[in-house]
Amino acid sequence: MKFGVIVFPGSNCDRDIAMVTEGILNQPTRMIWHQETDIDDIDVIVIPGGFSYGDYLRCGAIARFSPVMKSVIGHAEAGKLVLGICNGFQVLTEIGLLPGALIRNRDMHFICDRVSIRVENNQSVWTKGYQSQEIVNFPIAHGEGNYYADETTLKYLEDNGLILFRYSSPKGRIDDQNNPNGSCQNIAGITNKQGNVLGMMPHPERASDIALGATDGKALFTSLLT
Repeated sequence: MKFGVIVFPGSNCDRDIAMVTEGILNQPTRMIWHQETDIDDIDVIVIPGGFSYGDYLRCGAIARFSPVMKSVIGHAEAGKLVLGICNGFQVLTEIGLLPGALIRNRDMHFICDRVSIRVENNQSVWTKGYQSQEIVNFPIAHGEGNYYADETTLKYLEDNGLILFRYSSPKGRIDDQNNPNGSCQNIAGITNKQGNVLGMMPHPERASDIALGATDGKALFTSLLT
């Protein structure tokens, strides 16, 4: 399986992704500059975390206009896989591949921490390497990670099993106390109806290497290889 990692001016997690896909999983990986448009050779597109275009205007608002994004939309519409992490999740909502928006954190400050995440649905191509309701630990690092959607959209996500990850306590409790950024319904990651597009604020790539003392994120990537 060939991975392609989009690189914007300001990206800072692109190499982290490649260290997992190519360095740990031995999968061919191509860094794709944001001005490229030919991505036909890629199976999985990853839009990484970072600060695309310095997060001017709002996170992901300028990246949506990069030439590569039209190709990413076509890639997704063809049923191919797209993963957006942190800033990548913000970009996916900006281009309309996922519903809702990421707004300022509830407490209006940047959060850099390691948090508990509950796997809500393990029937997805992204999560089949996990157990249903399994508690994993991923790093987060964002100032605008507060997932917001209207009640109709939230019901749609819930009814169709599109919420894959929620912020939780270490024992799996879902409440405001264990919601680091104020996201609606503690949402940490969602997919589209087809299941081929995943957006998530936590960083699984930063929890995929035993050398870092954290491997809970590795199963998200290996799930795609089975």
